[in-house]
Amino acid sequence: MNRIDFSPYRRTMVGFDRLFDMIENQARANSGDKYPPFNIERRGQDAYRITLAIAGFKPADIDITAQANLLVVKGNKPDESTDGEMLHVGIAQRGFERRFELADYVRVDAADLADGLLVIDLVREVPEAMKPKKVAIGGNKLTVVDKDQDSTAAA
Repeated sequence: MNRIDFSPYRRTMVGFDRLFDMIENQARANSGDKYPPFNIERRGQDAYRITLAIAGFKPADIDITAQANLLVVKGNKPDESTDGEMLHVGIAQRGFERRFELADYVRVDAADLADGLLVIDLVREVPEAMKPKKVAIGGNKLTVVDKDQDSTAAA
């Protein structure tokens, strides 16, 4: 396993400790099991999609938990007895747990299971208070315009 040395960046980038720790922890966590396979795609400026290949699982077998900056997808396959003797088992029927670190303000919008693919749509919604604002040079006050009431308030 290749280990990336972030110490030169840690010396000059203040406040990014959490990011570097997440990258290092993710590299350790992902070195093992590759099941189930998944894709992550960007669908727009603030829209993402995670697709997991989970053939044989039903919606009742899947548990999706979204919490602050973490998405956990678990699959628990109940034991199903077959009528005959299995000569070859090539379809993975084991349980799994996949964890995805989410950026700030990213939330799960929807989830769907069809044709053996679990699709989870994510969106980033930055609160108005966190969006960039224009600051006038030479002005003493920052003026914020409330779009809902069309009134101007001094902040």
